[in-house]
Amino acid sequence: MKFRSSKMLALAIILSIATPTTAYAKSEKTTQTMTYDVYAGGIHALNAKLAITSNDKEYEITLSSKTRGFLKTLAPWAGVFSTTGIFDKDKHPFPKKHASISTWKSSTEEKKYTYDGQGNFKSYSVSETKKDKDPVDKTPKDLDPEISKGTTDVLSATYQLLLALPQTKSCTGDSLIFDGDRSFKLVFKETNTEALKESRYNIFNGESIYCQVEVVPDKGKWRKKPRGWLSIQEQGRKIGSLPTLWLGRMNENAPYVPVKIRVKTDYGTLFMHLTSYSQTN
Repeated sequence: MKFRSSKMLALAIILSIATPTTAYAKSEKTTQTMTYDVYAGGIHALNAKLAITSNDKEYEITLSSKTRGFLKTLAPWAGVFSTTGIFDKDKHPFPKKHASISTWKSSTEEKKYTYDGQGNFKSYSVSETKKDKDPVDKTPKDLDPEISKGTTDVLSATYQLLLALPQTKSCTGDSLIFDGDRSFKLVFKETNTEALKESRYNIFNGESIYCQVEVVPDKGKWRKKPRGWLSIQEQGRKIGSLPTLWLGRMNENAPYVPVKIRVKTDYGTLFMHLTSYSQTN
């Protein structure tokens, strides 16, 4: 259970900041698909796939990931994150449904969030299913409504930031996120640029915009000693580097997409590299 509760949040944040942005609105739907390899301490630990489908009215984001190789034997984990939502008249994305499903060995945890599509949280549920067993409802009975008030999901929050990137060229902003037990601010800051070269790990070649990402605890069940993602984040802070993402364009007319992510820890550096990209109508 510790893997699901702490590592799930960490991976959700790491991968959800890889949400691509659309350069312009279309009435027909466009789908962008990216694959990534995630390396932890030099080991190819996970594979990830991210797809976003959108037009000028609605959007859908699906992110899937799982451990691979030797790590899969030691820690057989798989996760799927998804969001569906709509745009308002100013092109701000507002979620209607968000789901987080993680499988650890033979146990699956599913979290579901609903919103009204206008920026208001409606409901939350969580269930656990073990092999050959019926689902068990794990939804908190005494959830403080103040914790989820004014929150959004992590995918929509990042999407909103990146939609403005072609105009602002600035990776700054913050959003309040509810994850089921607590809320936190997802903060983007310290924009800069860097030219990246294609390598055997990463297909991107060109100018990129990069920024740091920070999780700031807000309300709910936060421990005094950092755990999970916060522990990882603070390890990086001590050595002078918060989690960092690089965003670039595959061509001059393409939208910005994440091309690299770096997270430094006491146990080594985690990198996420872009390995393929496609866009279809």
